[in-house]
Amino acid sequence: MGVVNVNDDSFFAESRAVGEADFIRRVGQLKERGIRLIDLGAVSSRPGAAYVGEEEEWRRLEPALEVWKREFSDLELSVDTFRSGIVKRVYDRVGRFLVNDISAGAEDPNMLGTVSFLDLPYVAMHRRGDFTTMHNDWHYDDVVEEVLAYFRTFAAQADALDIDWILDPGIGFSRSSEESLTLLQNLSRFRDEFHRPILVGVADKRITKVVPQDELHRLAVQGGATMLRVH
Repeated sequence: MGVVNVNDDSFFAESRAVGEADFIRRVGQLKERGIRLIDLGAVSSRPGAAYVGEEEEWRRLEPALEVWKREFSDLELSVDTFRSGIVKRVYDRVGRFLVNDISAGAEDPNMLGTVSFLDLPYVAMHRRGDFTTMHNDWHYDDVVEEVLAYFRTFAAQADALDIDWILDPGIGFSRSSEESLTLLQNLSRFRDEFHRPILVGVADKRITKVVPQDELHRLAVQGGATMLRVH
């Protein structure tokens, strides 16, 4: 999964693509690298990022989607959003796509029902807190057991709604780098219990200051990750 941020606030500057020419350049770079799934994000989730309303999120996304339909319809599309309203608008424009929700439905009570109704594949990420507190270093007695318990609850919800979902353990969110590393080292437990595809995103997060990114990717794949979110 290659990242394209259609905003000027995301943490990694090279992932930003503001304007049509920049968008075509950025997606083209990822395509040349062999990446076939592109994740569009219009709202930055970096620490300290400003909260952006739905209309502004759509204002950023809409022109990118028009270019996408014209230039990149041979690629698979993912949209990084926590709003069901955005999901509906994107679906109306481009049809089927992957919903990548960093709140696993917690920010919008209509999200899971919308995804189910539209029959869209869905990424559910674990985090604590809301948009403003999700980067806090929350205390965990046992980070692996707590995240496992979280996904047991989510799996029951998803199964009841017949949602085809992908598990994202939330590396770099709501925990220390050491706890993120512990999750990666125990990723096989999530694979073995849930039997779901697993997405891991470590690119340019602070954990890479503790362990090199290539080593983190190796750990993720060894533990059962089926998708890596990369810049």
